[in-house]
Amino acid sequence: MRKCTQQTFFYLMILFLISACSEEPIDESTFGTLTGKVVAKGDNTPLPNVKISSTPVSTTVFTDAEGNFEIGEVQSGEYSIQAELSDFKTAFEAANILEGKTVNIVFELDSLEVNNLVPLTPMLLFPEDGATNIGTQAEFAWSSSQNDDDDINYTLELRNGATNEIETFGDLRDTTLLVDNLAIGKNYFWQVTASDGVNTSVKSPLAGFSTDGGTSNRFLYVRDIAGNNIIFSGGEPVGNDDEELNQNELQLTPSNTNSYRPKKDNTVNKIAFLRSVGAETHIFTINTDGTGLTQVTEAVPVAGFRQEEVEFTWYDNGAKLYYPSFNKLYSINADGSGLEVVYSTAMGVLISEVAVNPANNLVALKTNNLDGYNARIVVVDVDSDSEVEVVSNGQNGGMGGLDYSADGNRLLFTRDVSGVENAEYRQLDSRVFEYNLTDNSTSEIDTIKESGTNDLDPKYAPDDGAIIFVNTSNDGISEKRIYRTVDNNSNNIRKEPLFTDAFMPDWE
Repeated sequence: MRKCTQQTFFYLMILFLISACSEEPIDESTFGTLTGKVVAKGDNTPLPNVKISSTPVSTTVFTDAEGNFEIGEVQSGEYSIQAELSDFKTAFEAANILEGKTVNIVFELDSLEVNNLVPLTPMLLFPEDGATNIGTQAEFAWSSSQNDDDDINYTLELRNGATNEIETFGDLRDTTLLVDNLAIGKNYFWQVTASDGVNTSVKSPLAGFSTDGGTSNRFLYVRDIAGNNIIFSGGEPVGNDDEELNQNELQLTPSNTNSYRPKKDNTVNKIAFLRSVGAETHIFTINTDGTGLTQVTEAVPVAGFRQEEVEFTWYDNGAKLYYPSFNKLYSINADGSGLEVVYSTAMGVLISEVAVNPANNLVALKTNNLDGYNARIVVVDVDSDSEVEVVSNGQNGGMGGLDYSADGNRLLFTRDVSGVENAEYRQLDSRVFEYNLTDNSTSEIDTIKESGTNDLDPKYAPDDGAIIFVNTSNDGISEKRIYRTVDNNSNNIRKEPLFTDAFMPDWE
């Protein structure tokens, strides 16, 4: 009897468990619905086309024209709902989805501009409004416009008041900009715009300035800027300190060309110079304000040993020019016509420099071999094709720097008295000499030259009362400076600096 009762209880328990399991389905999910609206914070303007997504991932939708959205059949559970729209901060809201229920949420999106400050108005610092005598190269400067963490881009507009031509310099991150090749003697206007990429751009006040006319500059010289030779004019120094040199500088040729060896002719008021044109070198002319560019040579380029060592000259009151091309001396009219060979040397004997005698038709030439050595300085008569006088011959080392005095009786040149000759054409002790054509004598000019330096490219002053020249270390890489000798009577010679980081001087 007891055994029967135990079996009956066991069967009842099994039936109960089976019944309980059948009432709870296996892996059956429940779902709810998510609805909502997205508006702009502050004015509650509905925002269309807002991207609505969730974590964990469910269906992604976009709001309609009224800012509403709905996601159906969302599995029950806890979600983080995200709202994204360009120019607004992304927002997040929590949502608990319940079985068979509709959950509604509202997003208020912050505009990025709400917490973003407008850039400060840039203030123009240099050139100041109303400034005069600005050089042809100027470093424009203005105050920073940064007012928060945003990066600021600047745009500088520069208008030439004479031509109304506008140059625009955009995508500037710094608050300074170096601009060169400004026109001489012109009025300019400039303005800077600042933008943070979010707010409306702000503009500085308009400022105006004028560039120097440059009519008083009597010195011409060259500077190496980023690998190109650039021609400048300059005025008298106001002292001997560096900050008192380089007065009234005006850039005459653009920085994107290689221009050098300037030579002015006062009769025609033109500056002739050499410029690289592809693989060739040609003569160009400009007005003293840098305008009126004219190419003179074309068919036959200027050529010789090391282009930077080659010189040419005006003659016939600025109507013509002499220039060398290997072993031939050419004459050409200033307008590019009338090209002709007027003198020749033997093959392998290069004409490197030429200077004219203002008193007669005699021409001084420096010749050398293909290495720059075996140099000779001679005076020739191109009409008779003959040498009239030998100034220097048979000296070891480099020579150069020809220039006639105003009366035509003296000739300047340089010679490396060390006599060293090498493949680099490096000079160790180049000094200035003067040859007197009346008594055929040569004397050294005292330039107070320091040991270990070279004096190069000497030129007479217009009144022959002094000379200018370049002095630099003989290492071949140090700074070059232009000096002038000054004679305080009683042979008390001194030298004074004129221009720093400058070479190839001309003084007319």
